[in-house]
Amino acid sequence: MAVSNIPVITTKELHEKIASGKPIFILDVRNEDEYANWKIEGKHVASINVPYFAFVEEDESIWESIPNDVKDIVVVCAKGGASEFVAEQLRKRGYNAVSLEGGMLAWSQFYQPELVAFDENLKLYQVNRLAKGCLSYVLISEGEALIVDPSRHIDVYLELVQKEGAVIRHIADTHVHADHISGGPELAKRTGATYYLPSSDVQDGTVSFEPLENHSQIRMGKVIVEVLAIPTPGHTPGSTSLLVNKKHLLSGDTIFVGGLGRPDLGGKAKEWAQMLYDTVFTTIANLSDDVYVLPAHYADVQEINERGIVGAPLGDIRRSNEIMRTQDREAFTETVAASAQSEKPPNFETIVDINRGLKEVTADEANELELGPNRCAVHHSTPNV
Repeated sequence: MAVSNIPVITTKELHEKIASGKPIFILDVRNEDEYANWKIEGKHVASINVPYFAFVEEDESIWESIPNDVKDIVVVCAKGGASEFVAEQLRKRGYNAVSLEGGMLAWSQFYQPELVAFDENLKLYQVNRLAKGCLSYVLISEGEALIVDPSRHIDVYLELVQKEGAVIRHIADTHVHADHISGGPELAKRTGATYYLPSSDVQDGTVSFEPLENHSQIRMGKVIVEVLAIPTPGHTPGSTSLLVNKKHLLSGDTIFVGGLGRPDLGGKAKEWAQMLYDTVFTTIANLSDDVYVLPAHYADVQEINERGIVGAPLGDIRRSNEIMRTQDREAFTETVAASAQSEKPPNFETIVDINRGLKEVTADEANELELGPNRCAVHHSTPNV
């Protein structure tokens, strides 16, 4: 494979282009099944799939599928090698083609922090792992930080907190994640911070943690910033949401902008769907419509708002999600359980074992396990309602 001075674009540069709102054309040269399963998306991103081997075999028919009126093309492969070769072929035909450095592997490890809210007492960041639709949070007050639902690339959080001149005192996972490996245990090991996790999700696991259910509040900083733990089971038995200063609900995988958490990953869809019913119609029923919901996932890039944030007022979510207005318990349970029968997160059983401390993997194995979308949300939104 001839690889020579082909221009590359980094994941950060690609994200900046996507966020700018300008049209982007992507040629993905991975295999068809890989592209169908998982690809780079954006509100103004267009992409096609032409597998790499077609270029190697010099199949002239493939050029008919590449638009003549598009000159700027980002070529994407699995790890950044094959895309350089294809970008070179495109440039020979007059296209301004660049290769995504590190390919989808690098894209899967790109994180973008966005400031959600700040005042004299609190800064709240949402950290978006765009390739997986995973969201984590950094709260900073009076030089102390709380990290919620961290992914395993913990340098992202360490660098952000250091930039803010703070130290990490608390780390919390709202539940045992099924779609990605938590950075909580390693972050706690590196910083000495307390790592909180719901006990009922750990079961027979060996991970070291402080039971989240033992703390109705977590305080940080000299100024009191209340983080009120609200048990919100349904996605998992121990799922917990965190209410920050009665204004922001870090809802984990329980409530999403476009739906609710899937209740089927433990093999007890109807049982856990009933827990979800109690969460929606009892536990959070008294929360104001003004409370801003910040979930741990999103399933569609359309959920990213104009500020680059995934979130919405609880009242808007109630109005746009029909299932949150379905007060008949049986109908709710049947609907949620049935709609959760979609494709499950890749390798979720192994990832759950890792997050419970029952299994260890190398960094390369972790990379392979985490490839692909999160698939933890169940869509119940009814747009334009």
